[in-house]
Amino acid sequence: MLVAPEDGEAPGGSSSGDIGEYSDAPRLELDQLLGQLIERANDVIGAQDRLRGLLRANRSIVGDLALPVVLRRIVEAARDLVHARYAALGVLAPDRGLEQFIHVGVDDRTVAEIGHLPEGKGLLGALIDDPHPIRLANLGDDRRSVGFPPHHPPMASFLGVPIRVRDEVYGNLYLTEREGGRFTAEDEELVAALAATAATAIENARLFAESHRRQDWLQASTEITRQLLASEGENPLQLIARRILEMADADVVTVVRPANDAADLAVDIAVGNRADELTGARYPVEGTLSGLAISSGRPVMIGDVQQETTYVVQLSTVVPVGPVMAIPLTGARGSRGALMVGRLHGRRQFNDVELDMAMTFANHASIALELADARADQQRMVLLEDRDRIARDLHDHVIQRLFASGLTVQTIASSLRNDPRAARLSRVIDDIDDTIKQIRTSIFELRGPIGPEQETVRTRLLGVVNDLVELLGFAPSVRFTGPVDTVVGDEVAEDAVAVLREALTNTARHANATRVDIEVSATSTEVAVEVVDNGTGLRDARRRSGLANLQQRAERHGGELSIRDEGGTRLRWTARLR
Repeated sequence: MLVAPEDGEAPGGSSSGDIGEYSDAPRLELDQLLGQLIERANDVIGAQDRLRGLLRANRSIVGDLALPVVLRRIVEAARDLVHARYAALGVLAPDRGLEQFIHVGVDDRTVAEIGHLPEGKGLLGALIDDPHPIRLANLGDDRRSVGFPPHHPPMASFLGVPIRVRDEVYGNLYLTEREGGRFTAEDEELVAALAATAATAIENARLFAESHRRQDWLQASTEITRQLLASEGENPLQLIARRILEMADADVVTVVRPANDAADLAVDIAVGNRADELTGARYPVEGTLSGLAISSGRPVMIGDVQQETTYVVQLSTVVPVGPVMAIPLTGARGSRGALMVGRLHGRRQFNDVELDMAMTFANHASIALELADARADQQRMVLLEDRDRIARDLHDHVIQRLFASGLTVQTIASSLRNDPRAARLSRVIDDIDDTIKQIRTSIFELRGPIGPEQETVRTRLLGVVNDLVELLGFAPSVRFTGPVDTVVGDEVAEDAVAVLREALTNTARHANATRVDIEVSATSTEVAVEVVDNGTGLRDARRRSGLANLQQRAERHGGELSIRDEGGTRLRWTARLR
């Protein structure tokens, strides 16, 4: 007899619970698969979101060509991309420190309390020394970390990635305090990709800025060329120095040239910081950076004057400069001087592009010096030609007429004999003779050379007179008789100049004179210098003792010194010519 199964019992003796277990297994596997699919879908969505974030960051970075704007956008984009609280970009300096430090996330008040920005030490320096990504869960756990200064906000997680422009490490991206904990490998990959885009944007911005600088230099060069060709307006050297100051972003520019003795350098022109103190300064050329540029004919760059131990940078004694360029001014006859271009200590160094452009301006400065010399020579020639014409007219016309008039008067005086009017005519003849001598002296002055390199005995003696006019209070009368320039040698001329200077100085200080007559005469065997004043005469013994030097100078050449009181003083100094 068949027995019907009880409720809940399956045929064959199996319970309903066993059936449920078999039916739940596929459902569990399906739930797991669905969960994995959802998780992977979320990962894909997250990855897409991060890729979209990277694209947005790339677009924001390449959207501008101004380098300061580009750098700040890189920092902001990197922070947003990996959800960091703080981000910074350190631009490397030539000395491997940090030249700039652009940061976001720290407010201005905290920055002011922290004080000096990082210089590239500790962990930041490690990334500079070894430019490979660094990812840390906690900054403090790394042995390279040197801690934080007072008032610095706490930071734990860290990600550092270098930015390479071509084969050069331009700087580093620093990110800290990621939301949700430590930075991941994906964060590192994203920031590395962003750094590659940043490198391109930086390079484009630098090229754009450089092209603008070159355009500005070309415009300035055109302005200088125009001024060089003009005969009026601003001194071309002054304009060149001023434009270099602007174009090179410098703080001070000077133009230095050898002084007359060539052992010293003189600052002809200075613009910028403390220019008034620099202008006109003189210093020895030996051992200076400017002297090196002049002697070698090659430009010299120094990154920091304070670390220079080989050459003296005289500019730094007045202005606290750091980076300096010394550029020679090369003319047709070699170096004519140097351009000294400086930035204050702590500023960035000059680069090769700035040196090239500054050298272009230095070439303009050299041309300006050559043109100035050529114009001076032209003006000198015009003046000499004009003087020669005047001297020729005086000699050929005025002196001849005076001489003829003197002969006529002399003939008349001779015919009068004992007539009282003959004495008056004789005085007229003497006056005419003195006038002829004065005109001859003027002719020699007019035909004398212009420039110290061609000084004659006459010009040297006249130079002494001109030097002492202010001390005397009036201009002495000067006459030359005989071939002074032809027969008087250098040694005797040197003593004659000293005698005239001493005599005029004594007259100015002691004689209270209002008139001085000077006559310098020469024959083939003797030269004489005579100084006559209308002063108080020789009443001071000390004044006589001061003339012993003049006596020695006369005796050295076999001559003599005589001094007489004639209602004034008559000094006569002679020297034998060998």
